[in-house]
Amino acid sequence: MRHRWISVLICAATTAAVTTACGSGGASQSADGKTELTIATFNEFGYEELFKEYEAAHPDVKITQRKTGQGQPHHQNLFTKLGAGSGLADIEGVEEGYLSQFMSKAGQFNDLKEIGPKIEDDRWLAWKTQAITTKDGKLMGYGTDIGPLAMCYRKDLFEKAGLPSDPEGVKALFTTWDAYFAAGDQFIAKVPGVAWFDSAAQVYNAMHNQLETGYYDKSDKLVIDSNTAIKANWNTVTAAVAKGQSARLGAFSNEWNTGFKLGKFATKTCPSWMLGVVESQAGPENKGLWAVTDAFPNGGGNWGGSYLTVPKQSKNAKKAAELAAWLTAPEQQIKAFKAKGTFPSQVKALDAPELLEQTNAYFGDVKAGTLFATQAKKIKAAQYKGPADGQIQETVVSPALQSVEQGKSPDEAWKAAVEGAQKAAK
Repeated sequence: MRHRWISVLICAATTAAVTTACGSGGASQSADGKTELTIATFNEFGYEELFKEYEAAHPDVKITQRKTGQGQPHHQNLFTKLGAGSGLADIEGVEEGYLSQFMSKAGQFNDLKEIGPKIEDDRWLAWKTQAITTKDGKLMGYGTDIGPLAMCYRKDLFEKAGLPSDPEGVKALFTTWDAYFAAGDQFIAKVPGVAWFDSAAQVYNAMHNQLETGYYDKSDKLVIDSNTAIKANWNTVTAAVAKGQSARLGAFSNEWNTGFKLGKFATKTCPSWMLGVVESQAGPENKGLWAVTDAFPNGGGNWGGSYLTVPKQSKNAKKAAELAAWLTAPEQQIKAFKAKGTFPSQVKALDAPELLEQTNAYFGDVKAGTLFATQAKKIKAAQYKGPADGQIQETVVSPALQSVEQGKSPDEAWKAAVEGAQKAAK
């Protein structure tokens, strides 16, 4: 599940000295009379030093941040407090995996075009802004990071299979999904006991997000059973499972983590943030064995990224919007990237020398900043996400694919996935 590394801020309780932004009444103030802005973030946004910088430039503002290590509780808290009508922070982070649920409740958030400072229309990549804009043109959030996709692979295992192993040489293997799975057939025939990829769901989700139309059409009609491209992807991935290309490891499980260290699979769909996961799980003993190339089947895609939003519950909405706008300016996003590796979605940031010159020693000193900036620019549009889209992907389709890896027939699992999606969409 993509949200496991995420953290959360919930609003502080009211004390005798402090009126919180969660309660009723006027603007929230700290004990020393400053306007207090609360911000709910998840994962590592890289904002800690930026908060200090903003407070120094705005001595009338005090910023309060809290976070934990999980994203699911954050979003559960967000939607629960939306229903309760109170308790939210002045700024709430929303991860793209929950965007469909958020957009279905967009009426409870401020239109940042209306309350925020004037911002150039092309600050962000067009598809990033498109995904957070309502059908009637309201901007419900400012883009933070993104997760452009590339392909990671084990050079030593490729060499053992007689496949090219340098980042330029492997590109031909990753031009299309047909080429990718054909290379997988070659690999498993030459390297017994090692799979081509880690998990069916990890590959399928990347394929699915490249489709022009996903589980819903733009009228919010569920189309999982009538969209032939979805079923085609399902058939392709489950056929690869049947051939033995999958390591059958549930993503982010202990077994999946160990799989990196023990070399249980040769390739990994790699959004920019995944490099840190690979390094952490594979460990220092595998430094230099993993490589990454600026190629991805059928062109590219995105996995991950977030937005800053301002709920209508906020008592400091205008000042909150000013802070959110500042945090998502290209200059600040470069600083956040340098602090925590959050890959920026701002057009100017993608051309900044500080980003383009960044290298990754674990992956052979690859110029990772340039590589992922190139991948980000290949993404042309964001797939429309309907009301239960994230739920269908995470709790219906991914488990159905895992059931195929555990022995269930693809046809039975597909039927269960369709039925599960229909229930989730009600």
